[in-house]
Amino acid sequence: MNTKLKCLLLDDELPGLTYLKMLCEQIHEIEIVKTFNNPEKLLAEIPDLDFDLLISDIEMPGIDGLHLAEMIQDKLVIFCTAYKEYAAEAFNIDAVDYITKPVKLERLQKAISKAFERFHKPETAKKFMQLNTDKGKTLLYFNQIQYVKTAASDSRDKTVLLTDGSFMNLKNVKFDTLLNELPDADFCRVNKKEIVAVKAIKFFNHNEIVLHHLDKNDKNSTLILSETYRSDFLKKVKI
Repeated sequence: MNTKLKCLLLDDELPGLTYLKMLCEQIHEIEIVKTFNNPEKLLAEIPDLDFDLLISDIEMPGIDGLHLAEMIQDKLVIFCTAYKEYAAEAFNIDAVDYITKPVKLERLQKAISKAFERFHKPETAKKFMQLNTDKGKTLLYFNQIQYVKTAASDSRDKTVLLTDGSFMNLKNVKFDTLLNELPDADFCRVNKKEIVAVKAIKFFNHNEIVLHHLDKNDKNSTLILSETYRSDFLKKVKI
């Protein structure tokens, strides 16, 4: 497939923008439509621009890159930033990739390849799985899942936290069965008893994961990140 991705570049620092443009010009899968060093100017011109991908810094005066990405609907976004701490938020808004500066050509090429693959991904990709619950069969849509844990009442069952805050009890299903069905890039096992959706994560470190979800005491739910699954998890969030 020879179609190039039409790309916008945004960085408020001109040396960084010039360097990013130089790297992008070496990647034949993309076509640079326009470069910006002012996020508000980019936002103002959005209605008149034909593009598929935005490569953006995060910390900028006026509108930061995360909020800008949320304002741009149905467009792919790659973040290039000097800061690691925004990674969880970036993937929560479904960013294609998160690159920490200084940006290297090989790393940027990898991110562009992911964007290209996602852009041309067939719309027929499976979006749900059929499972047994304590109330009968259900179609569980992947984008509704925040995390899955071993049920307290029976270790053979699993409890799912949904995006609307409700819980669902899955009957007699193994974690391996669920992981085989779930999109690999969007879900990760974090310990022996829990799987988490990447988009549900608010903060994380090497030992625990904090979710956006608030428990009954209005505190953010926290999951343990065990050593066994740490390496795979960190690869998923691209740190």
